[in-house]
Amino acid sequence: MNAIINAIFFSDRNQNTQKQLFFALCFPFFTLLALGIDSVYFATTYFDARQITNILAIVYFSFFFWFSDAYLRKLMVTMVLLSYIGELIFCTLLGMYNYRTTVIPLYVPFGHAIVYASGYVLAHTEWAVRNDKLLRKYFAIGFLLLFLSVGIFLNDVFSLIFGVCFFLLLKRKKWQNLYYFIALCVIFIELAGTYFQCWKWIPKTFGLIPAVNPPMGAVFFYAGGDVLLVKIVEIWKNKTTSISPVIEE
Repeated sequence: MNAIINAIFFSDRNQNTQKQLFFALCFPFFTLLALGIDSVYFATTYFDARQITNILAIVYFSFFFWFSDAYLRKLMVTMVLLSYIGELIFCTLLGMYNYRTTVIPLYVPFGHAIVYASGYVLAHTEWAVRNDKLLRKYFAIGFLLLFLSVGIFLNDVFSLIFGVCFFLLLKRKKWQNLYYFIALCVIFIELAGTYFQCWKWIPKTFGLIPAVNPPMGAVFFYAGGDVLLVKIVEIWKNKTTSISPVIEE
């Protein structure tokens, strides 16, 4: 009986893992579809379809959430709340970028969670784990060249500064590939979002630091947010464990 239960349990877990990977791999296609619908072109040519993008993001998030394990679910839920606070700080308060409307779109916090979950799942695949050391070298070289190239050729001082911060954070986190995978997802969604003009980064951050649209150094803020995210989830996890009822025999 135990063997049958274990077989069913591991079968379900493997199926959920495959479905998580499916959503992570479909992330680029979903991003292009969702942001294309919210684009300036779509709004001016047809109609303002932001509500459709909002619904798509929530539905995609919900399915991704459903097939995730308990820990990733906590990360995703916390990321939605944390990213909304981040939007209020970086967009509304500091004005580092602007959306095509004055209101922060509803899909954005859910989109941040999808970005994070996609990078998280990809970083924990068997292939990524098996090639961990090799990937660290390629990632380090690739991102270093990326930050330097946009800084030198595009005068993206923002990316030079926060690219250094990104590597300092990675050094502190023992060069975990998780941050590189999340950064790749961030870069993709930033390129797509600015291409469709869903949002736009201002030319000079804080009125002083030159930045391109989008600046590659933006990955640092996601990485920094991850550090805070994990700490919050760990506190949540510990509190949940501590208040669990103890059954006395």
